[in-house]
Amino acid sequence: MRLRPDQLVEALDRGLAPLYVLSGDEPLQLGEAADAIRMAARDRGYGLRELFHVEPGFSWSTFLEAGDSVPLFGDRRILDLRLNAKPDKEGAAALLRYLDRPPADAILIVILPRLSRDELNTAWARAADRVGVIVQVWPLQGRELVAWLDRRMNRLGLLADQSGLRLLAARVEGNLLAAAQEIEKLHILYGAGRIEDEQILAAVCDCARYDVFDLTTAMLEGHTLRTLRILYGLEGEGVAPPVVLWAITRELRSLAVVQKDTTRGLPMDGVLARLRIFDKRKEAFARAAKRLDRDGVLDAIRLCCRVDRVAKGLEPGNPWLGLADVCLRIATSH
Repeated sequence: MRLRPDQLVEALDRGLAPLYVLSGDEPLQLGEAADAIRMAARDRGYGLRELFHVEPGFSWSTFLEAGDSVPLFGDRRILDLRLNAKPDKEGAAALLRYLDRPPADAILIVILPRLSRDELNTAWARAADRVGVIVQVWPLQGRELVAWLDRRMNRLGLLADQSGLRLLAARVEGNLLAAAQEIEKLHILYGAGRIEDEQILAAVCDCARYDVFDLTTAMLEGHTLRTLRILYGLEGEGVAPPVVLWAITRELRSLAVVQKDTTRGLPMDGVLARLRIFDKRKEAFARAAKRLDRDGVLDAIRLCCRVDRVAKGLEPGNPWLGLADVCLRIATSH
């Protein structure tokens, strides 16, 4: 049986399989999946654990002997098998022999790098799929990463908007270990409850002198020189381009909504309140909505999409030049 990592805990609640194969290159998900299996096994009386590291010269016969042996006091066991590569011919044969008659008093956890489609079609992998559970762990990107961050924050009692989750995703760039640390930091700093975008930015951004919200405010207010000074300062301090792009794109999308709704006759104060735009941002948005042409704002948003592709390496170019182009389009338009 094959499961996704997010399906594993529910499956463990229903019962234990004699074998779990955890395959992938993302260390946090692999480690937490193995921890969940061990905890579920210990809760059901599997009190002993034997660890095997498969390295050059590893004796597969030792592993098979451990599977065949019976503990002195009849204790249930967890056999933890770690591989740095796919099993060689001897290893595949040993796993096949083990899976042919898995011991009733043991659970085997096999952790190894990502298995290709061809490797999943080998005899030992097909036997593992038939006898136990295979969990393929993949790096998370896009919506999957945002959903993972949301679940991780909820686990600690934290609640963030989608915009804040996207900011955090841009900051960690798919590194789930870094993401887990940032979420722990948010919990320590602010405790359980709603976390605003500004709080996430303050926690995950290391900019001591410059702030991306100072940048967007200067841009919306039309202060060209200040906008460029802050942008170059953020670049010099090592702030990641996706973090700056997130802030600019968020403000431009909100500005486009403000212009659309006020054109339809809705009151400016009500629109800004609905979008949770207050204080200094409120004044900047109100002036920018009147100063800027909406088509120009939409063009700037489309340019942000291209900068995003450049920042991800999907198109050639310098993301900082693209960010400067977006900022100048908004700051200098009248």
